[in-house]
Amino acid sequence: MMNRQKFIKTSTLLAASALFFKRTKVLADSKKIRIGVIGVNGMGWSNLTAILKNTNVVCTALCDVDENVLNSRVSELEKRDINVKTYIDYKQLLADNNVDAVIIGTPDHWHCLMMVDAVTAGKHVYVEKPIGNSIKECELMVAAAQKYNAIVQVGQWQRSQQHFEDAMKFLHAGSLGKVRMVKVWAYLGWKKDVPIVPDSAIPAGVHYDRWLGPATKRPFNANRFHFNFRWFWDYAGGLMTDWGVHMLDFALIGMKVSDPRSIMAAGGKFAYPDDVEETPDTLTTLYEFDGFNVQWEHAIGIDGGPYNKGHGVAFIGNNGTLVLNRQGWEVLPEGDRMAAVPFQKSKDNGLERHMDNFVEAILTRNKSILKAPVEAGAHIAILSQMGNIAYRTGKKLYWDKDKRQFSDKEANKYLAANYHNGYSYPKV
Repeated sequence: MMNRQKFIKTSTLLAASALFFKRTKVLADSKKIRIGVIGVNGMGWSNLTAILKNTNVVCTALCDVDENVLNSRVSELEKRDINVKTYIDYKQLLADNNVDAVIIGTPDHWHCLMMVDAVTAGKHVYVEKPIGNSIKECELMVAAAQKYNAIVQVGQWQRSQQHFEDAMKFLHAGSLGKVRMVKVWAYLGWKKDVPIVPDSAIPAGVHYDRWLGPATKRPFNANRFHFNFRWFWDYAGGLMTDWGVHMLDFALIGMKVSDPRSIMAAGGKFAYPDDVEETPDTLTTLYEFDGFNVQWEHAIGIDGGPYNKGHGVAFIGNNGTLVLNRQGWEVLPEGDRMAAVPFQKSKDNGLERHMDNFVEAILTRNKSILKAPVEAGAHIAILSQMGNIAYRTGKKLYWDKDKRQFSDKEANKYLAANYHNGYSYPKV
């Protein structure tokens, strides 16, 4: 027999699921999925451009706290005979019955609140990576998606590229022999320093308080706004979470592992020690697993990464090394222990395929087919956050996967981002 506690929990989940599909019933009656985008300056716009190539989609709404960006995007859509409603307040977009699904392309510190609000409002969600800006946020986002039975795709679009799947199949066939080291990296030679500039007046059309949201209250500074937000702890986690979630994801997929035993990190501002950025421009992070290590490294201002590639992941086995990145993959043999595999070039558009996958999941109401479901996005974001926490504490950290915390009290202070300005963590 089902006990009372289990009955109540089951009934609650069923009711939440029924509410979600009641709110999304309008989708079944419409011919196309109606998309709203929150944050349209960078990846939000790239995501919209990609998804609009799918004939099952139409854009009906845009939201951005910078009216200059918002008006520019509206003009671009009008040239394509696409007319949309516009919003400054994302909650008003979520209340729009003419929106079935949303793309969240805002700075990282907004992802959690917006995604939870979106699924609560009965919307499907495509959220940019990293899915959350702290470990606690990631866990809350998973809980919210599961509670409302929502379809949530995370913007780790390499998971939809065919050559990444092909490389994983080759790796799992075992030809490399025992893999005892995995190297993962991102070198950004094009990235220059961000010189110090004084605080200034808020530009006309910018709703700065709405941009800050739960982040620490600070005067407006152009260097912290738009693209450069990712180099400040208030809003993001630097390259560790910006690129790390992409490449480290395949380290875990390739090795079929989950949680590391320990994490160490060392680095600093070695390229541009006097610029305004807070996150390290040079970093090495070591994740210890049973029988092998995963090493992450990033460097700003340098192009010459391992294997002469600016980014990638390398599985180093006894018989050879598989090197994989967005452009393709190859196998470099260890002497004559195996045959080389020449470079297998990518032949598809990963972002467009990722969007097609999201659309198919919505149309079929089958979240099991998602290439980057919320659980996967949260897991790799958490792993990347672990690397940053190891760097910020300067300690070798041990992760308790059952308690969902570190054994070190100082490290546990970084599990949750601090919310300010009257904002609080959503209740799920």
